[in-house]
Amino acid sequence: MATMQVAVVTGEREIYRGEAEEVVAPGVAGEMGILPHHAALVTALKPGEMRIKLGGAEEDLFVSGGFLEVYNNVVTVLADAAEHAEDIDRARAEEARRRAQERLAEVQDERERALVTGALERAIVRLRIVETTRRRSARRIQAPSSSSE
Repeated sequence: MATMQVAVVTGEREIYRGEAEEVVAPGVAGEMGILPHHAALVTALKPGEMRIKLGGAEEDLFVSGGFLEVYNNVVTVLADAAEHAEDIDRARAEEARRRAQERLAEVQDERERALVTGALERAIVRLRIVETTRRRSARRIQAPSSSSE
C-alpha cells in the first residue's frame, strides 16, 4: 500500500516521525482523514485524538490544537501540545477535569470562561483517548531502526 511521510512536532519536541498509510486528525471543521497523495491542504486543529495508521498498527496521539499541512505527500502537524495516548496520566487528567469544572462554576468574565472551557475540553478529550485506546488495544507502530547501530 502507498505511504506518506508524517511529522508531529510541538515547540518542545518531536512526537512522531515516520511513514503512514492514513492519518486521522481533529480538524476544526470535523474529523478528517488524510491518505497518500492527498491534495495540498493547510487547516487548523482542535483538541482531539489523532491516529496514524501503518500496516495494521496504529499510533494514537492527543493534540491540543495547532495546524496540519499536507504538501507533496508529507503531512506536518505543528501542535500546541501533543502526547502519545499511553503517556496520558489518567489521574492527572481526571484532576484537571475536576478543577476546570469547579472553576467554571465560579467564573466572572467571558475571557476567563473561554480559558476554563478550553481546559475542560482538553481534559475531557485526554480522558476519552485513554478509554478508547485501552478498549481498542491496537498494535503500536514500531519506530524504524537506526542504520548507525
